[in-house]
Amino acid sequence: MLSLLNITTIIFLISSIVMLLASFLSKKTIIDREKSSPFECGFDPKTTSRIPFSLQFYLIGIIFLIFDIEIALLLPMILSFQISNIFPWLMTSLLFLLILIIGLFHEWYQGALNWSI
Repeated sequence: MLSLLNITTIIFLISSIVMLLASFLSKKTIIDREKSSPFECGFDPKTTSRIPFSLQFYLIGIIFLIFDIEIALLLPMILSFQISNIFPWLMTSLLFLLILIIGLFHEWYQGALNWSI
């Protein structure tokens, strides 16, 4: 029976060979300027960064983050319904939803949800 050191050495050699093969086989021979440059929200990174941009892109991102966090907080609230008292759970859930709805109406009245300019 092989000792622990021999098994570890064999595993290390096999994994090293597989990593080297993967790195050699994944090399691209054709380097494209567009594919090798970073994607910066549709802007060309080779030009000046002082160009005007639409604020709607960032508003969409912020609104997405707000509603994504809302879902992440609502799902555990639904799962905790069975193991908690109904009145405190209901008051907490309604207060949380009320704050979110007030925030949504505030964004609506400020014009953040108007997609056309």
